[in-house]
Amino acid sequence: MLRALLWRPAVGQCTAAAPFSQLMLCRGMHSRNKKAMEFIAKGYSALQEVDRVIDYCELNDKRLIPLLRAAKEQFELALEADNSNTHARYWLSKLHLKYHVPGANKAVGAALLVEAAEMGDPDAQYELGCRLRVENDYVQSDQQAFYYLEKAVDQLHPGALYLLGAVYLTGDCVKQDVSSALWCFHRASEKGHAGAAIAYGSLLLRGVQLPETLTKFNVKKGFSNRKSRKDTASPESSPVELARQQFEIAANAGCDLGLKWLQRLEKEEKKLLSS
Repeated sequence: MLRALLWRPAVGQCTAAAPFSQLMLCRGMHSRNKKAMEFIAKGYSALQEVDRVIDYCELNDKRLIPLLRAAKEQFELALEADNSNTHARYWLSKLHLKYHVPGANKAVGAALLVEAAEMGDPDAQYELGCRLRVENDYVQSDQQAFYYLEKAVDQLHPGALYLLGAVYLTGDCVKQDVSSALWCFHRASEKGHAGAAIAYGSLLLRGVQLPETLTKFNVKKGFSNRKSRKDTASPESSPVELARQQFEIAANAGCDLGLKWLQRLEKEEKKLLSS
């Protein structure tokens, strides 16, 4: 079993006026972080290879064992190099919780995931929030799930934004708030989340009005970036045009449903022109 992994508080920011000893300490921290990221990159590469073939074999296929061992070893080395690295904690937790890696321990994985979430890793916060939405007799999982999802949303995690938007849209464990749902879908869509783009576009076609927070945000964004009306999704654009932009985002992300919505809009426009 892995040792308990403790968070080491970060040292204060280094400045040019800092004492020489503090500058050397910061340089050492930077070196450890760089080394840790190198280990993480190697571990992630091995895990990507597992994900590439895992759908075509059994989860406990012996051919995956060398790759899983390599990934686990690299993430553990990353934590040895920099114990405060949240990415290493998060990916190591996924290995313990999701994959049939030798020595996997779900309790260790859960502890690592909680630590990474508490240390501010948005991926860990989103993952933990999703897992806490499962029924649990020992904790108030809905409230805890919402807490961690909001933490990830504060960092604009696209998956968390989409899920929180769905929660607000359905009124699941919170008061239904369509305006908040639209805001979440809008920000997730900006980051290329296909599901959020589809949900956002569908709501626009149903005639749901954009909240004032979004229209003001888009106008300000348009002036600062000097983009076209189409790119900024200005409030003067028609709901159909705004929806089309969302479906294009989904289609560009490889979502077949986005393509189907675009084709449907095109057919409807042709019908209107021919009538």
